Amino acid sequence: MRPTRRRRQPRVRPAGKTPDPVPTDVTPVQLTRTGVTLVGAGEGRPGRVHNERVSSYPREYEPQTVILPSIVASDVDGTLIGHDERVSARTRRAVHEVVGSGTPFVLATGRPPRWIPPVVDGLGYAPLAVCANGAVIYDSATDRVLSAATLDVDLLGWLADLATTVLPGSGLAAERVGESAHDAATPQFVSEPGYEHAWLNPDNTELSGDELLAAPAVKLLIRLPGATSQSMAEALAPHVVGRADLTYSTDNGLVELSASGITKASGLAYLAEYLQVDPAKAVAFGDMPNDIPMLSLSGVGVAMENAHPDVKSAADEVTTTNADDGVAKVLERWWS
Repeated sequence: MRPTRRRRQPRVRPAGKTPDPVPTDVTPVQLTRTGVTLVGAGEGRPGRVHNERVSSYPREYEPQTVILPSIVASDVDGTLIGHDERVSARTRRAVHEVVGSGTPFVLATGRPPRWIPPVVDGLGYAPLAVCANGAVIYDSATDRVLSAATLDVDLLGWLADLATTVLPGSGLAAERVGESAHDAATPQFVSEPGYEHAWLNPDNTELSGDELLAAPAVKLLIRLPGATSQSMAEALAPHVVGRADLTYSTDNGLVELSASGITKASGLAYLAEYLQVDPAKAVAFGDMPNDIPMLSLSGVGVAMENAHPDVKSAADEVTTTNADDGVAKVLERWWS
């Protein structure tokens, strides 16, 4: 005969006794839709999201609050838009979910303000924008330039001489900015005769070399057809340290110089202060070397699958390509 199993009697808490306190010998966690952020843990840099679904708390004490990024910043070309230069319906919905939650969504691009309106139309939303790799802060809702950091005339002349010496045969162009995206009082993109553009349908004004360097500019562009942008940057970099910031957003023989310390990271930091949010809790997206400072500043830096290898190495994670809604797929982890 099988012995009768004794039923276990339930524990009864004496009247007036309070529940056991939350254990103090565990590492506290905050649960997010992507996983768990260890608070005060020594692994990873602050703000990095670890994709494990484990908790040091007993189940009854697990916090359930969704921790949203403080701000979302996205590059445009090769990141937010597809190869057809359009914002997909899925990406548009994801951005609207972000904005609807009260979290700021901003653009961070090498584009000048005058190239932002098509992105605004595609998004159905007019965001603040870091333009010209951080040199210009632009409010697309009011068509107003909030801030501009320029290379002065003396520095432009020195950089032009350097380009001629280090990169023989290179051509020069400069990006200027007025008070709005299409400020008619300021010829905004000026190039010297013979400058070979890196993209189709340029909206440049051709000036003599002296005229091109006669007014401050937010960017100096150096173009050398047949070269790679990386090789150009490597040749120039040792000479410009401390005098200008050097980067590139295409590998088609074009590098861009801004005032020293001006990057997408400095632009995002400006907007974070303007909006009173913490950039270290941002999520940022990019695909080219001009995005690396911004990804490094942000709590979660995301590279696209189509990104430059250096960008992937600097990022916290890699999403799918820009053509496969890579930005939307990450945002949907928090907003859906």
